[in-house]
Amino acid sequence: MDFDKEKESIAQEINRLRSEGKSVFTSSSFQTHSIPLLHILSEIDHTIPVYFLNTGFHFAETIAFKHEIEALLGINVIDLHSGVEKIFQKDEMGRFFYASDTSYCCHINKVLPMEQVLKTHDVWVAGVRKDQNSNRSQFAEFEEGSHGTLRYHPILDWTSKDIFEYRSKYNLPENPLEKEGYLSVGCEPCTTKFIDEFGRSGRWQGTKKDECGLHVDLVKK
Repeated sequence: MDFDKEKESIAQEINRLRSEGKSVFTSSSFQTHSIPLLHILSEIDHTIPVYFLNTGFHFAETIAFKHEIEALLGINVIDLHSGVEKIFQKDEMGRFFYASDTSYCCHINKVLPMEQVLKTHDVWVAGVRKDQNSNRSQFAEFEEGSHGTLRYHPILDWTSKDIFEYRSKYNLPENPLEKEGYLSVGCEPCTTKFIDEFGRSGRWQGTKKDECGLHVDLVKK
């Protein structure tokens, strides 16, 4: 892949959208595969808001890595928190929803906070890729999102190999949990180590769930 051309194309799209008066932002989970897009956007404009859904259940390593990348790229990271206090994130048996209702846990900790961002911005630059799962394989480069927003997927056709080669070219670090066998890193209670060849199989083990809802509920049906 010609990364220089890719970067130029992404920059042209971002600048076109902004020239039309649109407010642009991105989000990141600060997994290893998230870093190339953040690097590209930082070179276009390091002040573009980068929203991180801080659920309160992340690995300490992910939080530390977030701070490392923020300093390395000089990006503007903004933490988003759920409006539902942790004391109210439990079922009638006293179990946290991540243990009894993972979809609802994702809804109140990820989907609802992100909805507030969509209400104040025009374009969500999302780093989803077709090779990640069957849902994302159906995405187009541009999709209509919730609350009248536009979703822009600039690295949609990139592969895991492209991500690796980009990181190697620009000497970008990896989330330290990857070396421990976590190839898909989310909230600690819902993340297990590598199981098979599918990168996201380490999330929500034992269920059919492979999305937290951000790229399902916040796409216009």
